[in-house]
Amino acid sequence: MSDALPIQPVEADDPYLWLEDVDSDAALAWVRERNAESQAELTARPEYQALQPQLLALLNDRARIPAVARRGEFFYNFWQDADHQRGLWRRTPLVSYREADPVWDTLLDLDALAAAEGENWVWKGASVLAPERRRALLSLSRGGADATVVREFDLVTRAFVPDGFTLPEAKSDVSWLDADTLLVGTDFGPGSLTDSGYPRLVKRWRRGTPLTDAVTLFEGQASDVSAWASVERAPGLLRVCVGRSVDFYNTEAFLLDDPQAAVPALQRLDKPDDASLDLHQGVHQGWALLQLRSDGEIGGTARTAGTLLASPADAYLRGAPQWQALFTPTPTCSLDHYDWTRDALLLNVMDQVANRVEVLRWDTAAQAWTRQPLALPG
Repeated sequence: MSDALPIQPVEADDPYLWLEDVDSDAALAWVRERNAESQAELTARPEYQALQPQLLALLNDRARIPAVARRGEFFYNFWQDADHQRGLWRRTPLVSYREADPVWDTLLDLDALAAAEGENWVWKGASVLAPERRRALLSLSRGGADATVVREFDLVTRAFVPDGFTLPEAKSDVSWLDADTLLVGTDFGPGSLTDSGYPRLVKRWRRGTPLTDAVTLFEGQASDVSAWASVERAPGLLRVCVGRSVDFYNTEAFLLDDPQAAVPALQRLDKPDDASLDLHQGVHQGWALLQLRSDGEIGGTARTAGTLLASPADAYLRGAPQWQALFTPTPTCSLDHYDWTRDALLLNVMDQVANRVEVLRWDTAAQAWTRQPLALPG
């Protein structure tokens, strides 16, 4: 049985309602006092003096494996250690990453930037424009807040773009449509945010025009968590989806028929609201993956929660999906997550609390998926 106290509704005379103003001096002082109480209790424990230097050494260990994201020929990494407490955004090619001591090319030193601008910058990520990968949109937070400042960055000159795309501090959602166009959800003024403080509108913003001239492409509801846009690129393909997160589990998604049109048409994507949909363009063909959160009937067949289904994307988008089950859970087996490679789908399966990886490939001749365990070296 949980010892957690039941959540009480917020009343107008709530004595702690003033804490809703999270940036106020009074709220911040209250947080500092609570932190001081917790810190005093934790640091007084006898194991603290032994654990603290051990954990700090692990966090600063230069031998730890850099987590990377591949973008074209480069592997990008954000690195923090004792000498770079705010961090370095850097990259290296695959041949270097495979070496024991990779040679990293620093793109941005966040400690130097914060010192030069007198800001408490915290890294919140980057969106690199494919396929040239010369420009990126950097999201920087003041002090680690959810709200970020977005600034366009030149990967060639290693500098922010003069008069480039910039967004003031807000809980923004930004995607590249092309080199001169963004899909933007941000604080456009009264009525543009949800009750949660996230974007309610998705707009198309052209370079060289004021943000106030951005064209609305999609609207969520004030009660939603947020509205969003996603862009997928592949050779000969530009697929743009927009949608609304009704809550943390339920979403509605729509395909834009022509994101450059004055008024793009929206095609609602058919899925259970609480299921996750992944439209992926592979080497040979596109796929729609549907992962179920609840039991239900899909394609005339009863499916259990946790099932992963696949259909050719073109069949799905024309309303005639050809669903095949790639994974079905059992009482002892669940799908931890999946990832695409260039020509395969990897399933990370949790079976009896032990992981195994299965490699699935589409056999065009047989019109079926093949499955085999991942062969590990050694």
